[in-house]
Amino acid sequence: MFYVTILGSGSAGNCALIESATARVLLDGGLSAKQMRERLALCGVNPVGIDAILLTHEHSDHAGGVEVWCKQFGTPVYANGLTAEALRRASKETKADWRVFNTGADFEIKDIAVQNFSVPHDAMDPVGFMLHHGGESLGFLTDLGFATKLACERVRQAHTLFIEANHDEKLLQLDTRRPWATKQRIMSRHGHLSNAAAGNVLAEMLGANLRRAVLGHLSRDCNSPDLAANTAREKITAAGGAPGSVEVFVATQREVSPRFAVGCSAVV
Repeated sequence: MFYVTILGSGSAGNCALIESATARVLLDGGLSAKQMRERLALCGVNPVGIDAILLTHEHSDHAGGVEVWCKQFGTPVYANGLTAEALRRASKETKADWRVFNTGADFEIKDIAVQNFSVPHDAMDPVGFMLHHGGESLGFLTDLGFATKLACERVRQAHTLFIEANHDEKLLQLDTRRPWATKQRIMSRHGHLSNAAAGNVLAEMLGANLRRAVLGHLSRDCNSPDLAANTAREKITAAGGAPGSVEVFVATQREVSPRFAVGCSAVV
């Protein structure tokens, strides 16, 4: 079986645990090393047993805990060249065991086949992922200003898709705490996906393999779990999806998600 657990997702840090028959992988390491240890303990996982950290990009909410983690456990870190170089420059103390991959090139971490693809975001060379094991496929699509044709094609066959639903467009526009320049960056083609944009991606995936959508990276101020989930369900229904045909779950910053079986609707 193939499993995913979201250890935390939001502007303060993102990290997911992916488990297969022989591998345990952290996808992103944006929580503190202490938080990652504590949340893995809630999952019954010893940090020493983590085989790899897989990074989407270098921003601190996705990679901020990697340096301390690597000092403690020496876990190999998989990243593309520009992401690895950005993190090396940011901290010359990092002693990570870098496993550098080429953007767009397939590779394996034990029994997990990994595909990566470019996404539009204001980072050096951000990527999304499709991970495959035992005929089941898990997609990760986060931190992107818009869903490119390439990204949609790559994740189309996912059974479970983690997708960013960062903000509600109206709430973001009405927010008085953010400068207009910040709002423009978030809404730009190298910013973050809105609830509606995420829902449109899910609607396009109807008729393929999609069983579950996990919405993540929600803004604390310009979104809510109910608003994100309802928008996704409305988009799915409007596209002809039967109610409940796609399970919609919202990952949060402070709570560990259930352990999802990637290829079915089961929670373990």
